[in-house]
Amino acid sequence: MSTTPQSPVCLAPYGAWASPISAALVAAGATPLSSLALGADGDIYWLAGRASEAGRQTLLRRHGARTDEVTPLPLNVRTRVHEYGGGAYAVHGDTVYFSHFADNRLYSRCGDIAAEPFTAPGRQRFADFVVDAGRQRLIAVREQHPDDPDSHAQPENALVAVGLPGSAAPGAETVLASGHDFYSSPRLSPDGRMLAWLTWDHPRMPWQGTELWLAPVLEGGTLGTPLCVAGGPEESVCQPEWAPDGRLYFVSDRSGFWNLYRHADAGGPAQAICPMEAEFASPHWVFGNAMYGFASAQEIVCTYIDKGVSRLARLDIASGKLEAIANPYEEIRELKVSAAAGSGPGVNFLALLGGSPTIPLELARIDLAGGELEVLAHSIGDTPDLGYLSVPESISYPSAGGRTAHAFYYPPANKDMQAPAGTKPPVIVISHGGPTSMTVNTLKLATQFWTSRGFGVLDVNYGGSSGFGRAYRDALKGQWGIVDVEDCIAGAQYLVQHGMADGERLIIRGGSAGGLTTLCALTFHDVFKLGASYYGVSDLKGLDQDSHKFESHYNEYLIAPAPQADALYQARSPINHTDRLARPMIFFQGLDDKVVPPQQSEAMVQALKQRRVPVAYVPLEGEGHGFRKAENIIRTLEAELYFYQRMFGLPTAGAQAQAPVEIHNL
Repeated sequence: MSTTPQSPVCLAPYGAWASPISAALVAAGATPLSSLALGADGDIYWLAGRASEAGRQTLLRRHGARTDEVTPLPLNVRTRVHEYGGGAYAVHGDTVYFSHFADNRLYSRCGDIAAEPFTAPGRQRFADFVVDAGRQRLIAVREQHPDDPDSHAQPENALVAVGLPGSAAPGAETVLASGHDFYSSPRLSPDGRMLAWLTWDHPRMPWQGTELWLAPVLEGGTLGTPLCVAGGPEESVCQPEWAPDGRLYFVSDRSGFWNLYRHADAGGPAQAICPMEAEFASPHWVFGNAMYGFASAQEIVCTYIDKGVSRLARLDIASGKLEAIANPYEEIRELKVSAAAGSGPGVNFLALLGGSPTIPLELARIDLAGGELEVLAHSIGDTPDLGYLSVPESISYPSAGGRTAHAFYYPPANKDMQAPAGTKPPVIVISHGGPTSMTVNTLKLATQFWTSRGFGVLDVNYGGSSGFGRAYRDALKGQWGIVDVEDCIAGAQYLVQHGMADGERLIIRGGSAGGLTTLCALTFHDVFKLGASYYGVSDLKGLDQDSHKFESHYNEYLIAPAPQADALYQARSPINHTDRLARPMIFFQGLDDKVVPPQQSEAMVQALKQRRVPVAYVPLEGEGHGFRKAENIIRTLEAELYFYQRMFGLPTAGAQAQAPVEIHNL
């Protein structure tokens, strides 16, 4: 729980506290960190987002005590395969290969030589690279878009080999596997003789059902007859990896939880390495995420999620015994392990991205021999004084249908401020995106922006969220817009019943899928008084018609297959029931969004304007599905705060007094 304010400097209503955590601090202080890789001589690579450079992603390298930028302006290491990207680069020796976002071409950079493209311009995108050094090629997932950008035809996905610079045919593309709707995770065996990869097909998403394939790599570089060794329509397999001894491992949820397995070379059943009710993987929204690696052929270093909290451990493969590794983190997003040569017991270190309620996401290096931890990069340069930070409480509470839902509650916290006696705070309930995703308790300035101003925040892992096993994920099957809404409402009511929230000042906000939850809660229920939608879904049928390939059949799982879906789409789409929406709302929308197109938000705004309901709209040029530019992060936070304060009759101060957004029908 947060520290109780001592000797308050100022008395002010909840929601109107003065705070040093400004929108500018949120925008400037948050550097997204992602995509770890290990290079030669113990080098650690990662991507860092630059909000001040229009959200550009740059590749950094830690060499000894020095951090170097490998991809200076204007290079942007990012891919849009599946629109969400990930897996945008690979390292081999002192050479990096990466996708440049501006033209989707592949580039290489060796040492101090400037980066150069080695693929031709075109409508193809690449991701999830593995270097096949012996054959001088890069193996990758390719997404080939139609030549006509206005075509409604879906792109074609395949597994390809691309000739590297210096090869006989640099940039030449050779299809290794095709015919499935989606491919990911190509992994080459240590001796280069076998290739493993994942596929799945419509209407499944990768956390519903995938297949793990294995094929020999023939002398000419083509693949022999592939064999499906795991997975199926109701089994989600992810993160195949080769051990140093050439054994293939993977993660499967066949038991109800994503657990580790070892493939049986002789064709027998795969062996569960450490069966437990915990998650050793996360949903495949982006490429390249890793939650385990090999210290040796006998030992795995892994992170797993236990009831929403990450643990770090060594796993003895023979015995299946876990040994905890001391660390300060409650979320470990990904890790990479630097193993000793051969299959002996020695190991050098692991690199991880981790955070906790008082630690923003950071890159750390842990020496596995001595346990020493060194922080190499911070997502936030200057963490605010602890007196301004709210430490969340993990709560579980009853919801509809006898379910138990989970959330993190952040109480208001500001050492300089105090609310009048007997008052209770307004509470913002956050419905995360996905919806197959999860919220974590790592320190986020965007959350502290609200709590330091006297708002409570309830960050909900509603039914359908990951991190709690397959049954919890499947609670949303056919129930999107119902179970998620019920769990958010139940969480708000739980806080009111326990005296932690003002029942007349409840707010719900969410982005993308969380935007649908927000809109449904405000349209079909009467608990929340205000709402904020960030690129939220309002029209389920329109989402089907406009959505990109990756999610184009997602609603068959979340709502229903056609033709049953039509009636449910009509019933659950807020855009069809604006006559029932009477709560003020603010909408934020990137005009380049290909996941939830702008017309979804604009249709809702227009409907509310016509009904004389207070509404505000903030469209953002040059932004897609999620906002990257510093000026837009500032603009949206200040506008949202101003909107809440005006609607609740709270005093505004500073920049907010200049009305950063127009509120129609006010």
